[in-house]
Amino acid sequence: MSLFELFWLAVGLSMDAFAVSVCKGLSLGKIMWKHMCIAGLWFGGFQALMPAIGYFLGSFFTVFINKCSHWVAFTLLLIIGGNMIKEALSKEEEEVDASMTIKSMFILAIATSIDALAVGVTFACMKVQIVWAVLFIGVVTFTLSAVGVKVGSLFGMKYKSKAEFFGGMVLIIIGLKILLKGLGILGQ
Repeated sequence: MSLFELFWLAVGLSMDAFAVSVCKGLSLGKIMWKHMCIAGLWFGGFQALMPAIGYFLGSFFTVFINKCSHWVAFTLLLIIGGNMIKEALSKEEEEVDASMTIKSMFILAIATSIDALAVGVTFACMKVQIVWAVLFIGVVTFTLSAVGVKVGSLFGMKYKSKAEFFGGMVLIIIGLKILLKGLGILGQ
C-alpha cells in the first residue's frame, strides 16, 4: 500500500471521528485547545489501536485467506464505506452532548473506530507495515478530530454528513482498487 493510498484510507477512516468531533464542537459552545486535544487524543488513539488489534487477529487467518485477500479487503471496505454513506444519507440525527468525560469519550472512540478494526484485518492480508500504518492513521485522525471540534463550533452540522459520505466513498474506491489489483486488472 502506497503512502498516498494510506493517507486516503486514514482520511476515510477518520471521517466518523471528524463528524462526531463536529457535533462535540457544536455542543460545547466556547472551544478551548484542551477540547480539541482531548477529542484528537481519544479518536486518534483508538483509530490507531483498532487496526493494530485487527492486524494481529487477522494475521492468524491470513494463511487461510491469502489467495482471496483482495476479495476480503474489498468486501470489508465496501461494507464499512457503504455504512458510512448510509449514515450520511440518513435523516436521523445523532445525539452528541458536550460531555468530555472519560466514559463519554471512551464510548465515542470505540464507536467511531470499530471500522478500523476490520481494516486492520485487511492490513494483515496485504502485509502492510503495521507500525507505520497505525501511527499514520492515528496522526491523521488526531488532526482531523481536533479540527472537527473547531469546525463544529464555527459551522455546526453543515459538513457532518458530507464528511461521512466522502469518507465512505474513499473507502469503497480503495477497496475497489485493491480488488482490481488482486485480480490483475490494475498493475501492481
